[in-house]
Amino acid sequence: MHLSSILGLNARFQLYSYPSNSRRGRKVAGSKLLTKRILRKAEIPIPEIYAKFTTQEDIYNFDWTKLPERFAFKPSRGLGGEGIVVVRKKATRHSSSGQVEWITTQRTRVGIEDLKLHGMDILEGAYSAGNVPDNAFIEEFVGRNKAFRRYAYRGTPDIRVIVYNKVPVMAMLRLPTRESSGRANIHQGALGVGVDIATGVTTHAVWHGNLIRFKPGSKRKLHGIKIPQWNRILEIATACSEPIGLGYLGVDVVLHPEKGPMVLEVNAEPGLEIQLANIAGLRRRLDRVEGLYVESTQQGVQIAKALFASSFAARVRAEAEGGKTVNIFEMIKIQGGQGQKIEVQAKVDSGAWRTSVDWTLAEKLGLLKESNILGTRKVRNPLGEERRPIIGLTFWLGGKKISTAAGVSFRGHLKKKVIIGRRDLTGFLVQPH
Repeated sequence: MHLSSILGLNARFQLYSYPSNSRRGRKVAGSKLLTKRILRKAEIPIPEIYAKFTTQEDIYNFDWTKLPERFAFKPSRGLGGEGIVVVRKKATRHSSSGQVEWITTQRTRVGIEDLKLHGMDILEGAYSAGNVPDNAFIEEFVGRNKAFRRYAYRGTPDIRVIVYNKVPVMAMLRLPTRESSGRANIHQGALGVGVDIATGVTTHAVWHGNLIRFKPGSKRKLHGIKIPQWNRILEIATACSEPIGLGYLGVDVVLHPEKGPMVLEVNAEPGLEIQLANIAGLRRRLDRVEGLYVESTQQGVQIAKALFASSFAARVRAEAEGGKTVNIFEMIKIQGGQGQKIEVQAKVDSGAWRTSVDWTLAEKLGLLKESNILGTRKVRNPLGEERRPIIGLTFWLGGKKISTAAGVSFRGHLKKKVIIGRRDLTGFLVQPH
């Protein structure tokens, strides 16, 4: 992983989180209850909420005996998973006083009085930033999807998706462990497993900052896990951006065993350990989608798959140090819309940011079909402003396959019909004249 591609804390705030996120969006993301209200209105699936508590009277007046067998009790503004009590079943025997009790994911017994006291602590701000008064709520317990039962310890795994400019740029599966007490929190000892955006298949895994291959204490490989309903997960994560009011965000998605993907919460400043789990820098990916005009959620997912589609081995090779030397003028092979490949001479231009293709050539190759148009961009010319398409483009340079989002321009008056921009030259050394 190149150091220049890594996103640091200061750059995350100064370049992406602060300029891309509205004040309202940050306020919404800071409250789980407010986030859920807005997501429900936008028809984005979330776990069902059974109860909300804003005052002590709410806690005393609530009929705790009507709670289901399984639920999660949470603070609205809690940080890092603190203050969350997850109940997995009712106790078969009641307490000595005859009251109902439940068993948590940490195998402790809690009764109604315990839950009331915990609710009071939440309201008083015991788990919020700055210990300011908070609200509490009880929501549906999601449980483990069968795809993760062999890898997660007791709790519910989730998928963190980083979204920027309505494009899902990076993802990580978080698996609870015994050390994390069944919570999917990396800082408490959960596993972070990188996920290939294009396929939904896991690649690398990290635990306490170290790369690992197997689930701790077992021989179960953590790479090669296929996450179910991957396209849907990316779509609902991306769909959160607009209603919340965040251009740069982390979305935590859980996979309900029966109901499918649901959004658990949204973060305006998501953690950066996801880069290690993917052995890839966030900054490079964010730069690749900056400035794209994305019309829909589906288009955002399509762009992500076009830009970041690569096999496990190919991505490792791409991150290796060094690279092949290329000249300013190079013969490349372009893949057409029907799978055909043609050879053309291109200009390698490190002064240009984006790769671009002549309109006539793109049309000839069948690359201007609606299914291949990823978006549009504004272009100024002497006659005013116009929108030109951004297309999915696959080509081979120096024996390396490159999938990217390319601009389309009118280059009929020029000899070279393709310009290769610097964002597609990672791993290459350009030989000057």
